[in-house]
Amino acid sequence: MADKGDADCENRIREGDHVVLKRGEIFKAVQIQPRKKLIFEKQWFFLDNAVGHLYSTTFEIVSGGTLQPQKPKDTESPSDAKEAGTDNRNIVDDGKSQKLTRDDIETLKEQGLKGQEIIEQLIVNSTTFKDKTEYAQDKYIKKKKKKYENTVTILKPSCRILAMMYHGREPGKICHLRYDTLAQVLTLANIHAGSKVLVFETCAGLVLGAIMERMGGYGSVIQMYPGGGPVRTGVESFGFPAHFHDMLHEFPICHVNALLAGTLDTTAKDPHTDEKQLSMAAEEAQNPPEAEPQGSPEEPSMETNTGDGAGQNQEEVEKEKRKEAKTQEKKVKLEEKRKKLAAAAALLEGRNADGLVIASRFHPCPVLLGLLRFVAPSRPFVVYSQYKEALIECYTKLREQGGTVNLRLTDTWLRHYQVLPNRTHPLLLMSGGGGYVLSGTTVAMDRSKPAGSQRAEEPAPKRLKLKDTEG
Repeated sequence: MADKGDADCENRIREGDHVVLKRGEIFKAVQIQPRKKLIFEKQWFFLDNAVGHLYSTTFEIVSGGTLQPQKPKDTESPSDAKEAGTDNRNIVDDGKSQKLTRDDIETLKEQGLKGQEIIEQLIVNSTTFKDKTEYAQDKYIKKKKKKYENTVTILKPSCRILAMMYHGREPGKICHLRYDTLAQVLTLANIHAGSKVLVFETCAGLVLGAIMERMGGYGSVIQMYPGGGPVRTGVESFGFPAHFHDMLHEFPICHVNALLAGTLDTTAKDPHTDEKQLSMAAEEAQNPPEAEPQGSPEEPSMETNTGDGAGQNQEEVEKEKRKEAKTQEKKVKLEEKRKKLAAAAALLEGRNADGLVIASRFHPCPVLLGLLRFVAPSRPFVVYSQYKEALIECYTKLREQGGTVNLRLTDTWLRHYQVLPNRTHPLLLMSGGGGYVLSGTTVAMDRSKPAGSQRAEEPAPKRLKLKDTEG
């Protein structure tokens, strides 16, 4: 019974959860916070009333920005009993078929009419609705529902939903990685619980979050990041529990060559931060405190001097305390960063990773050749790129140096279909491309013998003697 209760709690919306709002085909990731005003698709509302309800519940936005669960409606719409025409050939779209004006619709909204009631008024005041075919009437009703119904659906974040959200709203942030391509990347990389995976991505943390979701909190993920720190915006949108982050490690890509050469010192502090601290100390030594230049007028009375001096002393003491607190925080952060670097280096030194995933806006060839040395033999690797030319270069280099088999360079093609009675057809609008994927498997190489030694050891074939046929 406890398991059922825990599962029920997980399926219910709680305060502080990361959720995804859906309206039509548009998604938005937010966090539920008390009395926080949200704006989604030109509608503002609060998510306080959603707490306690099940995920995938559709809410109605009422006056005051409050949410109310939408009541289940009958499957038959009011237009089903109305007449329908045989074809649309005599209907002319001249803009005069609707009797209600925009001001009339705004008046209906002010009177408190909801979306369904406004749609019924639009149907009644339309002169061409009865002449439309049944399919055209359904299309008209769906279009008006999308415009006038103030509803929002709250979904639980998942890899598929977040991938669709990013690809629909900001595809450039995820290198135009489509959700079907992301599914192929996870499958080809054989991501599963208990494995050790290397990840190098610049897709706002979407690929990293998808890998962590599939691993379920078991195993270890080492994120190789460029720049000053890792970007994990997409990971936060998943809303993982705390134990999921225990499996996540980070390692800067700039230290890979030093780790391979064995010259990486994880006990020393970051030299860049030491230089910054030295420069800050030099500036403080050169610039005296602010109280010094103010001491030039020495003539004021003793009472004012003593009062000002006490105030200045208190300010100086407070400033020194703030500086000490900041330096202490910096030391703590540097120590945490050093420990994380040492832990990630210890995981990488074994060179026994179970997989490698690269999805970046940078050129993948040097990154791939460097990180493949940390992957154990007979393990998969996957490289995603928006452009095939970069992957062609990777393919050529891997074929030249060896150590990999089953190299495949593929692209994905996706098309949506409308599946309805008597009107099933592919949609006219579709994605132009989902990027390219290079996949393969690592193998152990015997570097003790050169490539031509095997041929040298083989005996030379004997020549066949020709029989003398001359009599």
